[in-house]
Amino acid sequence: MKILAIDTSSPICSVAILENDNLVDEINLDDGRTHSENLMPLIDSVLKRNKLDIKDIEMISCSVGPGSFTGIRIGVSTIKPMAEILNIKIASVTSLEVLARNIENAETIVSLIDARNNQVYCGIFDQKYNKKEEYLADDISNVIEVLKKYENIVLTGSGTILHKELLIKSLISPKFCSENNQSAKNCGKIGYKKYVENNLCDSDTIIPIYLRKSQAERLKK
Repeated sequence: MKILAIDTSSPICSVAILENDNLVDEINLDDGRTHSENLMPLIDSVLKRNKLDIKDIEMISCSVGPGSFTGIRIGVSTIKPMAEILNIKIASVTSLEVLARNIENAETIVSLIDARNNQVYCGIFDQKYNKKEEYLADDISNVIEVLKKYENIVLTGSGTILHKELLIKSLISPKFCSENNQSAKNCGKIGYKKYVENNLCDSDTIIPIYLRKSQAERLKK
């Protein structure tokens, strides 16, 4: 199965082609331009350099957030008509799942994404990347209180980098992954897992996952 995977929920615009859960090719770009400028050219480029046509794609795996509100909307709005025209299914993958895939063979995997103003998005997973708890969007101090009940924690993500000293001080022997970026490769691998589990959606049912209101909405309120 040929999978087109995209992740536009972080500053990096990432596109990949996978055969089942094996990476065929990936392009990651963070050149200061918007994802709306980069996404379609990257998809076209990764297909052409692997001598593929969009009609060869059998499933799309898309990161739906949380993260950049604008980036999430661009990714979802781009793949919806594509999936409808091709009549193929979509794997809706959270950015927290994408990050978790950076880590292998850990009892408890924690993804932390910086949400600014001391806030983080948090996902807690087992070694098979299944959620142990519902996702959190909260102050880092409150998230740490939740994490204290877990042992053998390995962490990844931008929130991990920002709050590393506090995490070391507050948790018992936490470990830190050297890779903290999201990638389409990981999005595709989680997407294939969802395919195996028959946990897919389509162009009508895929929705962004924000976990909290945008800054503009908060200021307006």
